[in-house]
Amino acid sequence: MDLKLYMFSECPYCQKVLREIEASGRTDVELHNIHENEDDREELIRVGGKQQVPCLFIDGKPMYESGDIVMWLQGHPQE
Repeated sequence: MDLKLYMFSECPYCQKVLREIEASGRTDVELHNIHENEDDREELIRVGGKQQVPCLFIDGKPMYESGDIVMWLQGHPQE
């Protein structure tokens, strides 16, 4: 499964998702900071249709809202 999290450090909702990733010990989520990499920001807008973060791409399909992302991560532990 391909997991990419589009985020930026100052975002409290992104921090909520990052805390879940860290607490669970996941190593399968690729992080993309849209404030540090213009290509990542453009990719988020191109594929997801908007600049909203956090956005977790699950096999190329975007999922928004930190609560939904945390629930998905908890329900799909890393194998």
